[in-house]
Amino acid sequence: MKGLICAGGTATRLEELTRVTNKHLLPVGRWPMVYYPLQLLQRLGVREVLLVTGQHHAGQFIDLLGNGHVRSRMGDEPLFDLDLSYKVQVEAGGIAQVVGMARDFAAGEKLVVCLGDNIFEHAHADAVESWGDGALVFVKEVPDPENFGVVVYDDAMNVTDIVEKAGRVDTRYDAPPSNDAVVGLYCYPPDVFEIIDGLAPSSRGELEITDVNRVYAQRGDLEVRRVEGWWHDGGKHWADLADVGRLIEETGANK
Repeated sequence: MKGLICAGGTATRLEELTRVTNKHLLPVGRWPMVYYPLQLLQRLGVREVLLVTGQHHAGQFIDLLGNGHVRSRMGDEPLFDLDLSYKVQVEAGGIAQVVGMARDFAAGEKLVVCLGDNIFEHAHADAVESWGDGALVFVKEVPDPENFGVVVYDDAMNVTDIVEKAGRVDTRYDAPPSNDAVVGLYCYPPDVFEIIDGLAPSSRGELEITDVNRVYAQRGDLEVRRVEGWWHDGGKHWADLADVGRLIEETGANK
């Protein structure tokens, strides 16, 4: 099992904070944001990690993270100890495109994908350890499902589909069919790259990770687990960064 961190994007919603740096390098609590998904992967037992970012900030990630062996500057304890490599995404093409860039890196193994701006109270190690042969995603009930990819259930609460931003991106639905948003932690078997090869760009010109998840859902190979504790998307608003930093101090992260 290998790990992928998606850490690209321009993050214009964070306004002036990302004018000269990548959002995943911004401070959240006592750490840069990207430390949290790296620590999560280590808690899951992943050793080899690929980080994909844009060409303008790749050097900053290398300066910060080096080869993945990072020790605290206060006390010298290891923060994470990973075999870290890098790839550059030249232009934005969607999360599924980033996953596709990990084909050679994955080399036939299962792949755990974490968005670099998603932070979790719990690492969900038990759920990943029990992961079977299909794909595994995590969901959280949200008050604004129209802004997310959400799960579609049948009458027996079986997963049948995934809808991305209902009414705007996916026009098959006028309104979200549920409030269960798929968060930025995905687990894929080796055939994910074959699925990506068959994707067409969405209406916004990107390869959507929702379309990948939909293939697994429609063929009955998508397992859905609920997020334990809190989850935070660090790319939504600059004011959230301080709030989640305080939350991490209170409860911890990646437990």
